[in-house]
Amino acid sequence: MTHTSFIEISESAIKNNIDFIKNHLGNEVTFSSVVKGNAYGHGIRTYCTLAYKYGVRHFSVSDANEAYEVKKALPQKDVTIMIMGMIHNSQIEWAVENNIEFYVFEIDRLQVAVEAARKLKIPAKIHIEIETGMNRTGFVLKDIAKVLTYVQENLEYLVVKGICSHLAGAESISNYKRITDQQKKFRKAINKINQHELLTPDFHLASSAASIRYPKTRFDLVRIGILQFGFFPTKEILVHYLNKHRIFESPLQRVISWKTQVMDVKTVKSGQFVGYGTSFFTNHEIKIAIVPVGYSSGYSRSLSNRGKVLIRGKRHNIIGTVNMNMMAVDVTYADNVEKGDEVVLIGDQGDREITVSSFNDYIQIINYELLTKLPDNLPRIITK
Repeated sequence: MTHTSFIEISESAIKNNIDFIKNHLGNEVTFSSVVKGNAYGHGIRTYCTLAYKYGVRHFSVSDANEAYEVKKALPQKDVTIMIMGMIHNSQIEWAVENNIEFYVFEIDRLQVAVEAARKLKIPAKIHIEIETGMNRTGFVLKDIAKVLTYVQENLEYLVVKGICSHLAGAESISNYKRITDQQKKFRKAINKINQHELLTPDFHLASSAASIRYPKTRFDLVRIGILQFGFFPTKEILVHYLNKHRIFESPLQRVISWKTQVMDVKTVKSGQFVGYGTSFFTNHEIKIAIVPVGYSSGYSRSLSNRGKVLIRGKRHNIIGTVNMNMMAVDVTYADNVEKGDEVVLIGDQGDREITVSSFNDYIQIINYELLTKLPDNLPRIITK
């Protein structure tokens, strides 16, 4: 059966962006592809398969379920999967058995990891997370000595693959003081850990924004999310990069397009309301196209009377309230719009484009939120 809308994934854009990231980081730094949130809405299995094709071997996820999805998509032995967030104690044995690495940020998880490793006779591969100022998860500095003592007492069952932390807003210069303080705390943790000769972990702190604005935070591994999909974290970071490299256009390419088709075209007389309620009133006769996409498809209801789409190479306004499964588009001045015509919600058509960032102009929604709201059940179609 055909779905009412679909996502196109550009393989050439993925290759372009991965090449950019690898050149940006250099050969000495591991590029970890962050694919949380269903690969930022792009489809975790679809994206990981293509990223692997173009040389990515390290993947970071938010939880055990996402790790399971990557494992199914990429069963190859040369793939590393790292869980940065939630894993139930009951899932740790599965992670150890399947060579899945995971963050440890409290003693309970560390103890369960040792128990699972002892039972399976396979060492648990862990990343010790340090609290440096995000105030979310991580061991505080004063507890590091105790943690390291426990780790050394159980080295038979633990492999410390990494020491890590997370920066609280590297995409905005307003957080500069906070970010620099975090870097200082992380370096203190590095100094403590380097005193233990039996531990040789990778150190990792930077995400997409930090890798650009704070290159000294790259260390051994960088967790790259939004850059892979063709977006700089913020316009501020984009401008920083363009100015630094004295170029005028983003080197990244958008990976995703979102398309549907016109399901009906009709004329509405003057003096009528369109759709639910009274949010749109016709003061002259208009022609509307009905599109089978609504908020259940990830198209926000907040875009009612605000959003825009492309049909036959022209930009048209959404009118009335975005419903659960459909919405109306004003095509009064369009040429011969018909049932079955392609409708672009994100992407280009002819010489015009609806960008992801443009949604922020309508409803103050960031790229990350819009993308991750795209439902998993929308088909992802790979285009060359």
